[in-house]
Amino acid sequence: MAVDTTTPPPSGPAHRDRLLVPTLNKQCWSFIIGSALFAIGSAPGFASAAGALSANLCYFFGAWFFTAAALIQLVRSGSVTVPVDFAPGKMFRAEWLAASVQFFGTLLFNVSTTAALAPNTIKGEQHLVWNPDAGGSVAFLLSGGFVLLAFVRSGNDFFSPRKVDFWAGQVNFLGCIAFGVAAVGGFINSSGSTVDAAMSNWGTFIGALCFLVASAIALPSLPWNSADVADAA
Repeated sequence: MAVDTTTPPPSGPAHRDRLLVPTLNKQCWSFIIGSALFAIGSAPGFASAAGALSANLCYFFGAWFFTAAALIQLVRSGSVTVPVDFAPGKMFRAEWLAASVQFFGTLLFNVSTTAALAPNTIKGEQHLVWNPDAGGSVAFLLSGGFVLLAFVRSGNDFFSPRKVDFWAGQVNFLGCIAFGVAAVGGFINSSGSTVDAAMSNWGTFIGALCFLVASAIALPSLPWNSADVADAA
């Protein structure tokens, strides 16, 4: 029998406190899991094979992982404002705007994905499913723009292909655009049908893959991020 000589993980209150500490690693993994669930739910043929309920459950749980990740990002985003040398003397930080707007968007997705699990009238589908979904998509689009602004405000050129954050921000923004396209295709008309179900599904699928890739790029454990940290030290 092999003997495990590794040190056992710490237990007790100190260990529990560390589990609750918001970190970039937890943020990335929460986004990765949430994105994977959205990608599965919207994957071509999945709803037909597994049923609409299975797809909606993927969205429901994926949205909660999005919310957890966005909350971590908001906590990690730092102060709300930064001093400036012009009136009114301070301005909102782009990092905080990106995180706060994104967190609000995830809450709207929670409303939408929860409502989609229950039978609804056409009005209910419009007001409880599509409206918050569209609002969440707009919030994500704004957040993606603030991410790019934060990157530039940090002293980087807009086009910085050698920077990991550049690629993460660009891929994330593409995902936000794709979610916006999905919201347009998913508009529910007065007859109760969507404008373009294929556009909605493909937009969600592509957007989810973009969010997954953007979060995976930013994982602290990856070699290129370690190199960036070493360069910045």
